[in-house]
Amino acid sequence: MTHLEKRAWIRLVVAVLAYAAYVVVVLRRADGGPLPDTPYTAALLWSVGGAIAATIAAEIGMAIVNPRASRVQDARDREIGRFGDHVGQAFVVIGAVAAMLMAMAGWDRFWIANVVYLCFVLSAVLAGIAKVVAYRRSLPEW
Repeated sequence: MTHLEKRAWIRLVVAVLAYAAYVVVVLRRADGGPLPDTPYTAALLWSVGGAIAATIAAEIGMAIVNPRASRVQDARDREIGRFGDHVGQAFVVIGAVAAMLMAMAGWDRFWIANVVYLCFVLSAVLAGIAKVVAYRRSLPEW
């Protein structure tokens, strides 16, 4: 497994776990009440910050465990990275458009923030899956 494939796995797993933890915290805080009245800002910020810190720590740990691993990128690695980013990028755009429409319609900030966060997570997850599949099989030929 290449260094970049390991990074893709780390980012994929961390994104899923961080978002799952966020959802659990928000649902527990809601305690059956209306979700827009639930305090979510701190949980969202901690979730994002924790995901960033966990990713950095896992990548440092991976480098410590295997210090001689090659970090050289070849043309295939760059193409896989570009492919994964293109796959995931669609959800960033979907989240931005959805947030814009929700804001114009006067939706509560809770829903707007959560749609944006969900789309960021979906972007990271889909990009990670696309990269892992491309490393395991091959890039699609179009």
